[in-house]
Amino acid sequence: MDFQGAKSFIVDKLRKELDPAYTYHCIGHTLDVHAATLRLVGMEGIPEEEARLMEIAALYHDSGMLVKYVDHETASVGLASRFLPEFGFNKEEITVISGLIMVTRLPQKASSIAEQVICDADLDYLGREDFFIHAFELQHEWNHFGIRKTNLASWLDIQIKFLSEHDYFTKSATLLRSRRKTENLNEIISLWQQKNQKRPSTKTSS
Repeated sequence: MDFQGAKSFIVDKLRKELDPAYTYHCIGHTLDVHAATLRLVGMEGIPEEEARLMEIAALYHDSGMLVKYVDHETASVGLASRFLPEFGFNKEEITVISGLIMVTRLPQKASSIAEQVICDADLDYLGREDFFIHAFELQHEWNHFGIRKTNLASWLDIQIKFLSEHDYFTKSATLLRSRRKTENLNEIISLWQQKNQKRPSTKTSS
């Protein structure tokens, strides 16, 4: 298989064709997930052959954004199935890659170590210092495309619920990101409390 060719092709296609209004699902996110996948693959000791398929899955996992926003994972599988044979990937390999792409759909339900790594890589930013940057990029994107209209208060509510319910699957991601993720959650809760305190009272005097 032409592993490098398959990687270069999709990265170049995303750079050229992704709507610039995608502030979160941009080429930067794809490359970020790719880097996180490589890091977790090394920490988890995943064999090279399996790791290569995971690397391709990471690069193709949001390629469906070129086609549609909602259910873009299915579109991503369609693009992978269309283009990867041109680089020598066989049906079995594409099936594995497709499964890894689909498991990134929320809510994540990963079973194999490969699935767990991809899921953790996709949400790696939750436990990083740049969390708030990416979180508000996603809010802007949702509002712009009408996916879900939110103001600051409702967005903070969503983030509190999401981070409170989220757990990393792998030991490696837990080790790397859980502590900062908790700190990020606490910061969001603090912002939410400050926001609520500033809301004008609706009570009337008797």
